[in-house]
Amino acid sequence: MTIYVGNLSYQATTEDLTEVFTDYGKVKRVQLPTDRETGRMRGFAFVDMEDDAQEDASISALDGAEWMGRALKVNKAKPREERSGGSGGDGGGRRDRRY
Repeated sequence: MTIYVGNLSYQATTEDLTEVFTDYGKVKRVQLPTDRETGRMRGFAFVDMEDDAQEDASISALDGAEWMGRALKVNKAKPREERSGGSGGDGGGRRDRRY
């Protein structure tokens, strides 16, 4: 299971998150996604811990907690939804074409 951590301060680092979650068990991995164009952090992270009990404990303790001036949103991450490719099936052009 992966934990989603939302409403993060843009100043939060991987080390900061590791330190906070270590209070609840062993942290295996922290991901801080960044915007492709700007390189800025996107305001959320994903945390993997050693076992489900540790993850559940951290979710219970940290969801809604204030950290770095923000109320954290912490829950089980949902599987990523697949995005459809393309632009709606009409090639991105006008729909009222006359041939």
